[in-house]
Amino acid sequence: MNKVILIGRLTKDPELRTISTGSSTTTFTLAVNRTFTNQNGERDTDFITCVAWRRQAENIAKYCVKGTQVALEGRIQTRSYDAQDGTKRYVTEVVADNVTFLSPKGSVSSNSMPAVDAGMDSGVDMPAADIETTDISEDPFKDFGEEVVLSEDDLPF
Repeated sequence: MNKVILIGRLTKDPELRTISTGSSTTTFTLAVNRTFTNQNGERDTDFITCVAWRRQAENIAKYCVKGTQVALEGRIQTRSYDAQDGTKRYVTEVVADNVTFLSPKGSVSSNSMPAVDAGMDSGVDMPAADIETTDISEDPFKDFGEEVVLSEDDLPF
């Protein structure tokens, strides 16, 4: 199974392109915060290249700007090509199957941006999602009583 779910912010305005077959496409980078902190107590960020096609690409280019928060569902794809200098280049990217805009109207820039599902044709407003991350260094079960000790004989595998 090849399935990816990301929540992040666009690092720059997406640019819509039309390829020779007439299909629309846009490539964008999502900045996704890691759920844990590094040795300095800071959260690192991963910058993940994503691509969308057809109507979804058009909606992303139309409604998203740098800083827009989106939830993306898709799959990882790898490909290669020959560069102009003759070397072979490899690309790993997330192909977006479903993109939902999470930023509320006007929160990213001065222009009014509807919060819509990028795969939908309608401009239906939806509430912003305030997504909190949990610090995994804190034990979420510390107040649930005694520690459970398991031996290897208790494990089913």
